[in-house]
Parts: sequence; structure tokens; C-alpha cells
Amino acid sequence: MDVLLDQLTSKFNYWGYVVIMMTGIYAMVAKRNLVKKMIGLSIFQTSIMLFYVAIGSKKGATIPILLDHAAHNGINPTDYINPLPHVLMLTAIVVSVATLGVALALVQRIYETYNTLEEDEIIEKISRSS
Repeated sequence: MDVLLDQLTSKFNYWGYVVIMMTGIYAMVAKRNLVKKMIGLSIFQTSIMLFYVAIGSKKGATIPILLDHAAHNGINPTDYINPLPHVLMLTAIVVSVATLGVALALVQRIYETYNTLEEDEIIEKISRSS
């Protein structure tokens, strides 16, 4: 039982990411307001980014920049942080902001057309018009 408790508490930050992710999914699925759904999507994307940055870091490791060119012979890869997850998340942030901007522009057009942001009312208006 102590082993399980140690495993759960040693990775508490990952549990936090899961809670944030589930909050975002809940907002996307349970809420009927389109802006709230977009906020849930943003929360979900942010939790994924935090998770990837967390798995890309190591305790006691440093950034992979070598200052001494003569030291290339004795490089130990375990002493350095892998920069790839961090670089990929920078790209994901840009994509996330662009996605949110386009989604909010679409939500604005939907509001101009249907005068509401509630999903149920929009579906009802669409079904009445067809």
C-alpha cells in the first residue's frame, strides 16, 4: 500500500494536469454556450501543453548547450533536458491561439445570424428554418 501511495504522490503534478484536462473536457461537453465551449477547449489544450513540458524536463538536468568545444568527447545525454517537447509546445501555443481566434470569429458570426450563443436555441432555429 505504501508503494502505491508513493507512486501517487511522487507524480502529483501529472494528476493536476489530468484534473485540468478533465475540467476542459467537461466544459466542452456539458456547457451549451459556445463561448464556454471555446474556453473549455483552451483549458484542455493548455493542460496538454503543461503535460508535455513536464515530461520534457528532468531533475538535476541542464539545458543542452555546450560551451566548450573540446568537451564534446565526454557528453552524457542523461545530463541534459530534451528540448524537443518544449519546441513542439511553442508551435502548439501558436496553433492554439490561431484555432481559438478562428473559433471565436465563427462564434461571432453565429451570434450575428441567430442572436444567441446557446447551442440548443441555435439548433432549434436551424430546425425551424428547414
